[in-house]
Amino acid sequence: MITHALVLEESPVKLWGLSSRERISRQLQAIGGVELIKQGSEMPTSGRVLLMNGHFLFEIRTLAGLLQRHNTVLTHPGDGLPAAVIVDSDLASSCQDYIQGRTATPPDTLAYIAPDDLAAFDQALLSAKTPLLQPVCEEKKQEMENLLYGNAYKGITDLVTKFVWPRPARAAVHAAANLRLSPNMVTSVGFVLVIAAGYLFLHGHFLAGLAAAWIMTFLDTVDGKLARVTVQSSKFGHLFDHLIDLFHPPFWYIFWGMSLRGFHPVMGFDRVDMYWMIVIAYVAGRMVEGLFPLLGNCNVFTWRPFDAYFRLVTARRNPCMIILTVSAIIGRGDWGFIAVTCWTVLTTMVLFVRLLQGGFSRLTQGPLDSWLNSDSVTQGRNARAFRLFSSTRGAYGA
Repeated sequence: MITHALVLEESPVKLWGLSSRERISRQLQAIGGVELIKQGSEMPTSGRVLLMNGHFLFEIRTLAGLLQRHNTVLTHPGDGLPAAVIVDSDLASSCQDYIQGRTATPPDTLAYIAPDDLAAFDQALLSAKTPLLQPVCEEKKQEMENLLYGNAYKGITDLVTKFVWPRPARAAVHAAANLRLSPNMVTSVGFVLVIAAGYLFLHGHFLAGLAAAWIMTFLDTVDGKLARVTVQSSKFGHLFDHLIDLFHPPFWYIFWGMSLRGFHPVMGFDRVDMYWMIVIAYVAGRMVEGLFPLLGNCNVFTWRPFDAYFRLVTARRNPCMIILTVSAIIGRGDWGFIAVTCWTVLTTMVLFVRLLQGGFSRLTQGPLDSWLNSDSVTQGRNARAFRLFSSTRGAYGA
């Protein structure tokens, strides 16, 4: 059943270049199953109606969580003012008066919730934070934009993405938004750099190749954040970005190895052996990542705090890029190739152990759940890990 939606009022403040009506419209389109009706149109006579105050800033998780409720008012925790309501159509008119302040109270049959009552764990961003709901005003425009950017950032990711890229990427996202660049444009530039880096690695131009590769990894952060803060995520864009990320790393490492001259076997393994080790270990690691969610409501990096810490350094692209960069600076590209091969194999072995442990826990204790979902996670022995991985503080301008 289609839910009809109406944006009541509208803030004059644009965030990341979008008016409140444009933002909400894109958010509802991303959620699906919701039809936005024009201001001044008659209320639907059947079904459900979602009414939203355009002077509040929502995120997709906030609206999606409310849409799962019935005859419910979402209130701002600071002042208790109604921000949105999901109701049966026969209650829509009276609730419109309530949302717009023409009446003091809504119908008695409605329930009240705040953002804290909605699910905090975000599986897509590997983070745990209260869904966003904030009043918008010109004085807090920068704060609101920082909040949107921070909430778009993964909590559990590699150490470069988490600790190095947040602030410069925010500036790049601002520039891209002002220039009206689409996320797919940024991804396309990244794709060109993937090819350029591979070509340069193959011909032994390590430093030039690393420059192209690092810019690409930076843009890989920018395109995703741009898509989220401007609500431009699409199935094609997600697939395009994901396929690039999935396939290029082992080719970079192999091209790097192919450029090495006078390479001597290590413990009986020559370069071809190492190519196969890289490919097999990389594919196996990705398979573990794909299989682990079948064990419950988490992935291999969100099950326990250890896994979140391990994600910082596991042999995905950016940690391996650090290894190759160090080796190029000291003039030992062969050491970098050997180290990346060994690290890829070792971290995949750890992932396999975690898969076996997760499978045993699934059989003996039931479906797995992320430690970030625990009610007591903000205190006790995991409190420090929660502060680190529940979100990425640097992305909020802190």
